[in-house]
Amino acid sequence: MPRRSFEVSGDRPFLDLVSHGRRGPGERLQLLPAQIEQIARTVRHTPEVMVKISGGGSSAKAVAAHFNYLSRQEFEIETDDGEHLKGKEAQRALLDDWELDLDAAEARSPYRGVSGRKPAKLVHNIVLSMPAGTPAEGVLAASRAFAREQFALKHRYALVLHTDQPHPHVHLVVRAMSEQGKRINIRKDTLREWRREFARQLRAQGIAANATNRAVRGVIRPQKSDGIYRAMCAGRSIHMRERAESVADALRTGNIQIEPGKAQLVDTRRAVVRGWLGAAEVLRADSKHGLAQEVERYVRGTPPPLTEGEWLAQALRERVREPHRQAPPAMTR
Repeated sequence: MPRRSFEVSGDRPFLDLVSHGRRGPGERLQLLPAQIEQIARTVRHTPEVMVKISGGGSSAKAVAAHFNYLSRQEFEIETDDGEHLKGKEAQRALLDDWELDLDAAEARSPYRGVSGRKPAKLVHNIVLSMPAGTPAEGVLAASRAFAREQFALKHRYALVLHTDQPHPHVHLVVRAMSEQGKRINIRKDTLREWRREFARQLRAQGIAANATNRAVRGVIRPQKSDGIYRAMCAGRSIHMRERAESVADALRTGNIQIEPGKAQLVDTRRAVVRGWLGAAEVLRADSKHGLAQEVERYVRGTPPPLTEGEWLAQALRERVREPHRQAPPAMTR
C-alpha cells in the first residue's frame, strides 16, 4: 500500500500511516490503537479542548493585578502545594514566596540599553477550557493533574477555576523562571502537546475530550488573536467591523477578488482529505468497516475551505436571506 500521510501548516502528521503505523501479519499496514481511538473521537465530534496563552505580566505589580483579576467574585486560588487562598493578603504572600522581584531584575538585565525590547514575562497565564456543559469540577481536576505532571518540582504555579461564563475554564498561572533557574520556552509544539495532555487528563476524569488540529477537523471559521476575539465578542472589534464593511462593499459592487491565502487553504484541504481517505482504507483492510464508513461520511460532510473574506461574505448573504438572523457566529481563536 502506498504511503498515506499528511502535514498541516508545518505540523507533524496527524495520521502518518508509515512512521506511526505498525506492520501486522504479511506486512499489512495497521493503525495503532491510540490512532484508531483518536480517529473515532474526531469523526464523532468529541468536544475539543482549548489551551491558550493569555496575558501574564513582566513586573511584580502587573502579576499582582493579574491575580487580583483572576480571583474576582471570590474565586479561589489553588497553589501548587495544595493551599486555597482568598483575599489580597494571601495573594501578596504567594507572590512574595515566588520571589518575583528577583525574577524581574534578572529579566530586565539583558535588555538594558536595547531600544524597543521589553523584559520577559515573569509568569505565563495558561487557559485550559472546555465547551459549555462540561462539569466544572472535572475540568479543575484535569487541570490540576495536567499542572502537576507538567510543572511540579520545576515551575511554581497556581490555578483559578472560573465558572462565570458558560464554558468552564481554569487559569493556570506559571512562574516563568524554574526552580533550577531556567526560563520556560513555550512554542507551538509545546501548545500542541499540552492540548493532547489536557485532553488525556479530562478523559481520565470520565469527560469526553479530544485534541485534533483545526485543519484536520475541517474547521472553516477564521482564527483570530485573543484580543481581537474578545473585542469581537463584545461587539467592539474595529478590525472585524472594517473587514465586514469591506466585504459588504465588494458584494454590492460585484468586485469579489480571490484572497492570496486561498490556494494554500485548498492545498491543505486536499492533503487532509487524502489522509482521511487513506485512514479509511487501512481501517477497512483491518475489518473496521463501520469506522471506515464514519470517516468517509465525515469527509463528505466537511464544508469547503474559506478565507476570512469568503467566510464573512457567506455570513452576510445568510443575514440578507434571513433578516431576523443573529450576527455571524464568533470566529475561533
